[in-house]
Amino acid sequence: MGATDVEVSRFTLGGTPFGDMYAVVPDEQAVATVERAYEVGVRSFDTAPVYGVGKSERRLGLGIRGLPRDQITVCSKVGRTLQDDDGTIPPTFEYDEGAVLASLAGSRERIGVDRIDVVHVHDPDLHVDAALAGAFPTLRRLQADGAIGAVGAGMNHTAPLCRFIEEGAVDCVLVAGRTSLLDQSALDDLLPLALERGVSVIAGGVFNSGVLADPDADPQFVNYGYRPPAPEIFDRVARIRAVCERHGVGLRAAALQYPLLHPAVAAVVVGCRSPEEVAANAADLELAIPDAMWSQLAVGGLVRPMRSYSH
Repeated sequence: MGATDVEVSRFTLGGTPFGDMYAVVPDEQAVATVERAYEVGVRSFDTAPVYGVGKSERRLGLGIRGLPRDQITVCSKVGRTLQDDDGTIPPTFEYDEGAVLASLAGSRERIGVDRIDVVHVHDPDLHVDAALAGAFPTLRRLQADGAIGAVGAGMNHTAPLCRFIEEGAVDCVLVAGRTSLLDQSALDDLLPLALERGVSVIAGGVFNSGVLADPDADPQFVNYGYRPPAPEIFDRVARIRAVCERHGVGLRAAALQYPLLHPAVAAVVVGCRSPEEVAANAADLELAIPDAMWSQLAVGGLVRPMRSYSH
């Protein structure tokens, strides 16, 4: 990640489903999912306190308990402070030093580790100045002391992430939904700036909340930006899928691999709720996709090119 010695695997397992997003994931299923991820080569795991009010962190901790700690990278977040154990009181946005230290202590306890390898400042969209004044300096001090590995920021919007890069506040950023087959807005600012400054990008939300994973699935799993997709979104997805299928490539494989075409992108973080989903995503990430498919998508105006193609 950036200039640090912290490494992430190209396929990073996302812990949002472990917080029971859309459907309950029992503890034993979460453990089996993490273990399967390790078997297929996943070495980095992303979570956050706010995912299921601590459930995701706790379940990830159960999953990694039997894994070699020196071979895995644990990523969590600060800035969304839990107020209770069941979410009755919504988490608050807090970016001061005390809140950051308390949040990290809670994360370490729930995950069952003595160190978080990558710490992202979580969703500071409306609190950029507060994060720059409190959270990032605190994390840099912890990093200097060896208490954490890399400092990052995770959010859906690119402009604040660009500011964090320009201020030298981060080693890496996690951007959700802006490097996808349906939304390439990170190409306008974030990706070129990150590449120029040597900041690693982790691409989240590559399925745009589900519509790019399987638009024909149960509607509860088919969303765009966490909402039911509009008809024009389904139409665009259908046109993208048609091009992919002409080249023998599934839509999900294209969605997973597309962000990785850009040299600034180090990994995609993908939430999986079962060992089967892990295995399917791992296989799709290994699928050989011809340059001609990406070129055809770009020429057809369906996506912007992440890199240049010779044909």
